[in-house]
Amino acid sequence: MGSFIVDRFYPDSTRPKVTTDQALILSVDGKGIVMRTKDLRPSTAAKRAKANHKLQSRLSPGEKSHQKRMAEVGAVYGIDPVVRVARDILQAKPADPTWTKKAGPKAVNKWLVASVADSMGDVIYQVLEEAERRDPQHEHPWVALVDGNHAQSTHLQEEASARGIDLQVFLDFIHVLEYLWKAAWCFFPTGDPEAETWVLKQGLEVLQGKSSQVAAAIGRKATANELAPGQRKAVDQCAQYFLKNRQYLHYPQALEQGWPIATGIIEGACRHLIKDRFDITG
Repeated sequence: MGSFIVDRFYPDSTRPKVTTDQALILSVDGKGIVMRTKDLRPSTAAKRAKANHKLQSRLSPGEKSHQKRMAEVGAVYGIDPVVRVARDILQAKPADPTWTKKAGPKAVNKWLVASVADSMGDVIYQVLEEAERRDPQHEHPWVALVDGNHAQSTHLQEEASARGIDLQVFLDFIHVLEYLWKAAWCFFPTGDPEAETWVLKQGLEVLQGKSSQVAAAIGRKATANELAPGQRKAVDQCAQYFLKNRQYLHYPQALEQGWPIATGIIEGACRHLIKDRFDITG
């Protein structure tokens, strides 16, 4: 539906193509919208009907309301590559005062699609259709940014493969940092400045292509500190996240090619297009 509306509204002659040196960036994400019960998907409605909440006025820890329906969101845009290195993204403490960080590549000719009715596969199909309209001969680099949702990554790769496209997929680096911060509080007291130093060090290692080594090292640190299973939960989750997604953590390639490594464009769309527009009254 999204592409159909765009196609009718804009003459094809006025819609952007990819210019000579640009890379084509694709991104997809999901955002839950509070729905009336009758408009929930059947599986969610069944869970809601079976829910037996302990309290009437609010949910208890671990309980879910089962009142949201997932909207799938997609984005396509171009970028002029900006070659960077790891310390353009992060610097270990103390930071080098002589180093001037490069700003990342800027999105141009942004296109968005979102649907609470269409499936994930349907929205991803629309994303690939728009991308292929911009680069029908597949002459430019195609890069996808994801947040670790394997269903989305699989759909993107399968759709790209069916079209004969070499799609480079990268995990959003902001999500990587969030996992590292959660792991940090297993080792440091809340608010300890040493936690920040530790996160920056691990983050730089990941940016240098050493995510598997980081996963192993933080696991060993938790063992050496004799953390109980409950105390090291966030460490194990972080390590598993890195190992499960290691094929999408090849950041040295992305930085060397001048590509983005964060999903700010799609996160903004989820926040403004979905949260502020769709998810207003339920």
